[in-house]
Amino acid sequence: MGIEISEIANLPSRFGDFKVKVFKQGCKEHLVIYKEPLGEVPIVRVHSECLTGDAMGSLKCDCRDQLEHALKLASQTNGMVIYLRQEGRNIGLLNKINAYALQDKGLNTIEANHQLGFDADERTYEIVPFILAHFGIKKIKLLTNNPKKIDSLSGIEIVERVPIIMKSNPHNEAYLAVKKDSMGHML
Repeated sequence: MGIEISEIANLPSRFGDFKVKVFKQGCKEHLVIYKEPLGEVPIVRVHSECLTGDAMGSLKCDCRDQLEHALKLASQTNGMVIYLRQEGRNIGLLNKINAYALQDKGLNTIEANHQLGFDADERTYEIVPFILAHFGIKKIKLLTNNPKKIDSLSGIEIVERVPIIMKSNPHNEAYLAVKKDSMGHML
């Protein structure tokens, strides 16, 4: 797979004191944030990068709320957040903003991606089993609403799916409805 792995560093945060490690896959650098000691069956959140939500606090999605919830839970339960660098469902920031512009004109998130020549969701998760194996983790409680994540984590026993339902707002209600009705998310 050609993965470069960083050293471990401390990351004190407003959510707790974590350890961090990076797994570089090609041009993408994925961050693993975890609380030691990890349990035998830790809660794990596989979170895809969302600059507009995670860093800017966009109300168009529920990404920041999910990330903050996952970090709090990881801190409380000695869990892990795997932060995958696949912005905009892996279409990149430029295309994500172009998709936003199409959504401003009335298209939903899937229609906008299709208009730009992409699938509804271009994300992949093949590095996740590699990362978990690196930490010696064979079983997890997966913090997700996305059935695609569950199906894609081959070689990892998911003993429990932990829902991560965030409160909607007027700016993301339609987005969440599309995730539920068209993408099968368990909301």
